Amino acid sequence: MGISDRVGDALGQALDARLIREINEHPIKVNHLAIIMDGNRRFAWTSNLNTNVGHRIGKQKLERVLDWVLELKIPWLTVYALSTENLNRDQKELDVLFNLYNEGLREIADDPRIHENKVRVQIIGRRDLLPKIVTDAIDYAESKTASYDQFVFTVCLAYGSREELIFAIQSIAQDYKNGTLSLEEINEHAVSSRLYTADMPDPDLVVRTSGEERISNFLLWQMAYSELYFTDVFWPSFQKRDLLKAVRTYQDRSRRFGE
Repeated sequence: MGISDRVGDALGQALDARLIREINEHPIKVNHLAIIMDGNRRFAWTSNLNTNVGHRIGKQKLERVLDWVLELKIPWLTVYALSTENLNRDQKELDVLFNLYNEGLREIADDPRIHENKVRVQIIGRRDLLPKIVTDAIDYAESKTASYDQFVFTVCLAYGSREELIFAIQSIAQDYKNGTLSLEEINEHAVSSRLYTADMPDPDLVVRTSGEERISNFLLWQMAYSELYFTDVFWPSFQKRDLLKAVRTYQDRSRRFGE
């Protein structure tokens, strides 16, 4: 490593330290961070790598990001890993993803850092659309962390927000039909309590990587008043500084909640 590289690293570390200090000293905190992890395939294509390599590097990146979130003491982290639309991809690619989810969930469940920080792992989405290798791994990760409540790490697999809302509406309609829910009781709480995220706070900050500026059927109801942050960086290239900048940007915004 040359002198210029060492100077660059030192300056980078100093910038990261300053951002962390500013985040910790700021009165506004991120309680729930949600991330749309986008760009694994494009990272692979632009790097002349196999798509499968891009997905594996993306998995490794999530492990790093979880460390950074724990360091920042953000109690809720939710990531969009696989949409219902993604299930239409080529089966070979899906098989690679399913094996990565199996591997990743089991590694997380056995990771000492998860247990030291008392991180509860939970998965939301259509489990009936996932193969047994993945649902077994989900059961393993959730059962091993079920008693924890310091941090909650939520992975959205086979998830689609419109479908989630349809299920909630169907549940409300059935309860109204049965007479257990009056017309006056059909309100925001009635909807929220029937979503996969019923026991979770709404996201404060939603980050999307890869340069796409859309939310892609992710937490549509829950993101009504979330702050959105878009970055051009592909998910496998997402760095700690990118996360710190996103949090600092959030802290400098004025949330109006529709007022």
